[in-house]
Amino acid sequence: MSEQPLIRIENLSVAFTNGDSETLAVREVNLDIRPGQTLALVGESGSGKSVTAHSILRLLPYPAARHPSGRVLYKGEDLLKVGDKRLQQVRGNRISMIFQEPMTSLNPLHSVERQISEVLFLHKGLNKLQARERTLELLHLVGIPEPEKRLAAYPHELSGGQRQRVMIAMALANEPELLIADEPTTALDVTVQLKILELLKSLQAKLGMALLLISHDLNLVRKIAHRVCVMYQGRVVEENDCVTLFNDPRHDYTRKLLAADPSGDPVKADPHAPVIMRTERLRVWFPIKKGVLKRTVDHIKAVTDASFSLQRGQTLGIVGESGSGKTTLGLALLRLIESQGLIECDGQRLDGLSQRQVRPMRRQFQVVFQDPYGSLSPRMSVEQIISEGLEIHRLGSPEEREQWVIQALEEVGLDPESRHRYPHEFSGGQRQRIAIARALVLKPSLILLDEPTSALDRTVQGQVVELLRELQRKHNLSYLFISHDLAVVRALSHQLMVIRQGEIVEQGPAAQVFATPQHDYTRQLLEAAFAQPATVNRVLETP
Repeated sequence: MSEQPLIRIENLSVAFTNGDSETLAVREVNLDIRPGQTLALVGESGSGKSVTAHSILRLLPYPAARHPSGRVLYKGEDLLKVGDKRLQQVRGNRISMIFQEPMTSLNPLHSVERQISEVLFLHKGLNKLQARERTLELLHLVGIPEPEKRLAAYPHELSGGQRQRVMIAMALANEPELLIADEPTTALDVTVQLKILELLKSLQAKLGMALLLISHDLNLVRKIAHRVCVMYQGRVVEENDCVTLFNDPRHDYTRKLLAADPSGDPVKADPHAPVIMRTERLRVWFPIKKGVLKRTVDHIKAVTDASFSLQRGQTLGIVGESGSGKTTLGLALLRLIESQGLIECDGQRLDGLSQRQVRPMRRQFQVVFQDPYGSLSPRMSVEQIISEGLEIHRLGSPEEREQWVIQALEEVGLDPESRHRYPHEFSGGQRQRIAIARALVLKPSLILLDEPTSALDRTVQGQVVELLRELQRKHNLSYLFISHDLAVVRALSHQLMVIRQGEIVEQGPAAQVFATPQHDYTRQLLEAAFAQPATVNRVLETP
């Protein structure tokens, strides 16, 4: 082991000024990152993980941000005090960073080649031909299939996993000594997460670089980290080697994080309950039209011949990778997109009805979306957001609507007085509770939950899962639960449906499918979701 740390953070504090007030986001943090080592920073949103990591490269919004104390030493050189020219030499050259959301981190107007080449032009001074050769080499390195065909591609033409691989290629272009990975797999499916994890490990071994991993996903951390720092309210409350920390956590907050995985069993359901929704041979094919006359030459087969039934008071978990057709199926069931095949809800057929005929029935089936930030209008108060559906369906007087909003907020565990506030004043978990209240206020019999916990911390996920169970128990609700997080699916679902490339490859009682999966693809998903550290060949010895 090298005795000299690559990065040494000493007594670092970070404060943010907003008008006359100042918030201390990071408080006297001390940590070392050694060459070739993976150090994980873990904690909930707001704990100071990203602020600490961004301080290394001075990526904070200065002068609103400042450092009341501390040093960030790169090989003994304080990066908080160096000039802009020296900092530019370090950024992207000796220390690189990949961000959480590759779709927003990549420029949508520039091709893959241009975005990677820009790094090489800036730091290496390569010409266009040399930059193209190096770009192809990097795309090969990160596992992009047929990289020659991807050079001219734009970010929207790539999958989530491919976009993240492009981000990694950009970060590795100059063979940095330290790679900072800020929640690099949060938005990805479990199988893609595992592939990105294995890729980072192999690149680390090949290039001998250090890795600073910022994550709230302890499963991910357990598979890759050598050392772990746990942050809470801006402080490091515990630091240890990975094995010791997971086997013998010392701090109460660390124990809370380790116990935060969604657990328990689904709500006890009546096996003789009536069927609330069923479908037969449901098909969603999008035509591909070409030529002057725009004739249909082929179809994108998003969903093919899906058949199932869901009983009242039960949850159907729908799982599969991105692009498998999960969300398309859910939208088709609620008649939000066109489809062919039988759709029956509460004994009434929906297929064949016009949107005008379906509209009065929409009270009975509501939707909670994935992103608690994007699904609520920032211009509407919480009361306006929740009561909007009541107004559309012309239910109750203004006074009655206000009481129903208050009741819905109480049911999801929020203070009714908060109804006069706006979404930006709430945390992610609170926003998702508002979205659930919006669906609940119409007293539906079925709710489509489209990845409702994927953007949330693990502790908040557990709280939302418990809330959904309680609401299901109280109101006898049925859920269509779409997710790639199999731990959450297992905690909620009575039935399970596995979709791959638009086709149902396996379905049945959830407990049975989890215990004895029949299809290879199902086994692959389960292995990726619940893999132990040995499964990804984690090297336990610190380099």
